[in-house]
Amino acid sequence: MSTPAIPKTAISPRRDEDFPEWYQQVIRAAELAEPSDVRGCMVIRPWGFGIWENMQRQLDVMFRATGHRNAYFPLFIPLSYFAKEAEHVEGFAKECAVVTHSRLEVGPDGKMKPSSALTEPLVVRPTSETIIGASYAKWVQSYRDLPILINQWANVVRWEMRPRLFLRTTEFLWQEGHTVHETEAEARAETKKMLDVYETFVRDHLAIPVFTGEKSESERFPGAVQTLSIEAMVQDRKAIQAGTSHFLGQNFSRASGIQFQNREGKQEFGWTTSWGMSTRLVGTVIMAHADDDGVVLPPRIAPTQIVILPITPKEDTRAKVLAACEELERRLRDVRYADAPLEVEVDRRDLGGGVKNWEWIKKGVPVRVEIGPRDLEKNVAAVSRRDQPTKAKQFMPVEQLISQAAGLLTSIQQNLYDRAKKFRDEHTRIIQSKKEFYDFFTPKNSEKAEIHGGFALAHWNGSRVVEEQIKSDLKVTVRCIPLEDSADAGRCIFTGEPSPRRVVWAKSY
Repeated sequence: MSTPAIPKTAISPRRDEDFPEWYQQVIRAAELAEPSDVRGCMVIRPWGFGIWENMQRQLDVMFRATGHRNAYFPLFIPLSYFAKEAEHVEGFAKECAVVTHSRLEVGPDGKMKPSSALTEPLVVRPTSETIIGASYAKWVQSYRDLPILINQWANVVRWEMRPRLFLRTTEFLWQEGHTVHETEAEARAETKKMLDVYETFVRDHLAIPVFTGEKSESERFPGAVQTLSIEAMVQDRKAIQAGTSHFLGQNFSRASGIQFQNREGKQEFGWTTSWGMSTRLVGTVIMAHADDDGVVLPPRIAPTQIVILPITPKEDTRAKVLAACEELERRLRDVRYADAPLEVEVDRRDLGGGVKNWEWIKKGVPVRVEIGPRDLEKNVAAVSRRDQPTKAKQFMPVEQLISQAAGLLTSIQQNLYDRAKKFRDEHTRIIQSKKEFYDFFTPKNSEKAEIHGGFALAHWNGSRVVEEQIKSDLKVTVRCIPLEDSADAGRCIFTGEPSPRRVVWAKSY
């Protein structure tokens, strides 16, 4: 009996053959980004940057709705600022890029070399708590000056040893919120509020379900009292930390001297938070939704939501087809979806219809619309959804397409979320014993590991020793400790000691 032929796909290798290489090939085929000549840094191409711009715009609206405003702080941070917060600097020390000289001059060998040593080295920001704290110390004098609710959109540098486009690069783009509050309760409420904003954004805009919770002490942001995170599962069943929100207590206020006169007239240190999301989210969307034919974009973040492909086999009908496509483009742009006009594009390039169609499939545009001479005669269009098989298409009257365009995108957005949630739920398991845990996270093929594991919900006694042992044995970490009160007390599956609740374990990026 012959083996069934494997369908040809646009991306090679397929996900099940080599997931890391599949990911790189998807990015290349969709023209999202590419490595630069600077090791560990990437060039984000227009389609990839368009996705990030949409994420940025939509998140910014959510930040403003919660009372935050944007500002900008320096890229360079004096080394002495880091020295003030010992735990923070220790956590980032190995990732810091440091500027030690200014000016270049030509040496005796004719080569350029740095000529003037700085009086104090400058760290290229890996995160901005210390430099922003210096400004806040000047701005805050009284409880009347609080709260300070500021966000900045910026780039940061963390010297990355094993770069991977979008997921881990030496330089990446992000936003970082930094706030100061009068009381501990207010700061803790802010920390949870911004985690909720992130969860809503990733769920409703990126169509990705997440687990939310607190990081263990070993996974906590350096210098924080508490770190909260959202954890997404991607299609190789690993976790991606998709956003974090940190309650910093008074640690950074003490280091930076952020003090105010409280309502009783006494001097007190402020209570601070920080929170951030980055271009890692672009990689998360790819890994969560893409298939073996390329990217699959949720409509809410797609740079183009509907692409119109004129089919012009004969020159004598070309002008008429193009005119009809441009009219459809104009009318669709008057339609609103998710409180914004539709993003529509006519692909006028002088290329074959099949070539253009596959380019847009690989880019993940949610809806493709083809119109040719025969379609004009019937006043219909061929409509294809990216969340359905690539050859599937539906012929719709043009008027129906216009009236149903927003609903079509809503349906795709929901379908992607439902699909991602079903995948996550199918690969999330309650684990009852140490053996079951080790079996769950151990591949059957030790030489070339197959996709395996997922999210394990298991009792743990909170021991750092146990946590480090599991990380050493399996490369598995505690992704988060669920925040909600749980009556599901039990026994740690590793030690038999009491455990207040199950925690989420996974391999991760």
